[in-house]
Amino acid sequence: MSCPHIEPFDGPDWVEPAPAHTGSCQDCAALGEVVWAHLRMCLTCGHVGCCDSSPHRHADIHARDEGHPIMRSFEPGESWRWCYVDERVV
Repeated sequence: MSCPHIEPFDGPDWVEPAPAHTGSCQDCAALGEVVWAHLRMCLTCGHVGCCDSSPHRHADIHARDEGHPIMRSFEPGESWRWCYVDERVV
């Protein structure tokens, strides 16, 4: 079964946004925090947030607050994507 939320991000005209922040979770950085597990990037706007294994779970909060359903891993060598609506890898 295909996830309908990924379709806009797979079209030939879609261009991945530039990351809004590099090297750290932008929300943790704003709080002065330096501890997170992994980074995720929103495919709608480029927001970079920490994953659900991190203390603040900023990527999840961003997805839900902004209504941006798809993110990708922002870790070197990883390219998988996650749908927050369907809660699965897409």
